[in-house]
Amino acid sequence: MKLYVCWGTFPTPRPGGHACANAYGALRDAGHDPEVVKSYGFAPLPAFLNQTRGRREVQELTGNRWVPTLLLDDGSVINGSHEIVDWAHNHPA
Repeated sequence: MKLYVCWGTFPTPRPGGHACANAYGALRDAGHDPEVVKSYGFAPLPAFLNQTRGRREVQELTGNRWVPTLLLDDGSVINGSHEIVDWAHNHPA
């Protein structure tokens, strides 16, 4: 399983936490150990400014450049922090 994140998975003082860290934490809490792919850049910018490996792969998987995105071993894709957190809660390792 691969988890595409913007740049980090560590906690922040931001209210509600950071979306990528929330997704990562939920997966770890559920017993998963995803490969983390750092996808530097900023999704709203044009594609030519988001050419990191992670952003290109997310674009191919989802049609957009937004992270977090989870790629499961069976090829299924879960896009969005809330969706990844829900999946993790319902699929403990």
